[in-house]
Amino acid sequence: MSAQLEMPGMPRRLFPCTPSKLATFADCPRRYRFAYVDRPLPPKGPPWAHNTVGSAVHTALRSWWELPVPRRTTAAARQLLYGAWSHTGFRDEEQSQRWRARAATWLTDYVAGLDPTDEPVGTERTVGTTTERLALSGRVDRIDRRGDELVVVDYKTGRVPSTDDEARGSPALAAYVLGVRRTLRRPCSRVELHHLPSGTVAAFEHTDRSLANHVRRAEDIAADIAVATEAVAAGQSPDDAFPAVPGRQCSWCDFRPSCPVGQAAAPARETWSFLPEEPAADG
Repeated sequence: MSAQLEMPGMPRRLFPCTPSKLATFADCPRRYRFAYVDRPLPPKGPPWAHNTVGSAVHTALRSWWELPVPRRTTAAARQLLYGAWSHTGFRDEEQSQRWRARAATWLTDYVAGLDPTDEPVGTERTVGTTTERLALSGRVDRIDRRGDELVVVDYKTGRVPSTDDEARGSPALAAYVLGVRRTLRRPCSRVELHHLPSGTVAAFEHTDRSLANHVRRAEDIAADIAVATEAVAAGQSPDDAFPAVPGRQCSWCDFRPSCPVGQAAAPARETWSFLPEEPAADG
């Protein structure tokens, strides 16, 4: 069987991945190992309040587009957010309720600027493509039709408004463009980051060259993953093959409880500390 697998002319086995999977390894190979290699999954830390906010907003927007057109109102958006809300990660119920009201304002302001009859091509649509080395897939928040082309829309709820440079440099958005082209068989070049707290839109028009650059970087990361995986199979210590990259990010890593290197690198953060109004967020 091994001889057959090595016969000349046989297609290369593609590495299945998502933008998140590749980004995890690029940020910290140790975290990649914890998330995608070790089984059972190592213990993770508690969930974060800012992720709770983002998840509720994304869920409400997806559900809003699923409503019949006459029911796509700002009031409906607010109720959908309330239904999707969770107290997970917040300091207490008072903080959670305050942030629910704030997120509801973002959402209703955003929805008020949408045309409810302008049906998206997809919401939270999974798309995929292949390259010479990768089988790449991902889920797009929204795909719009603008004339003859499709546009990738990604919702953002973070502290800082998105920038055009962020849209240009996002590996995930580039992967979504390629996935939309392959899956939906339609032209697609434009990506947009819709930052709900500020009401701003950052955008970039991809070219074949910019997409090729993203593919090259993604394939390089996949090659590094393969090298680390093969090293472990050959007997190297997993800690050596998948080294930790310590830094400030260790304060909020999901796998901090399982990583002594990360625990020593930076102090733990409170699970609500990335909410903008909290003083600890600037520490």
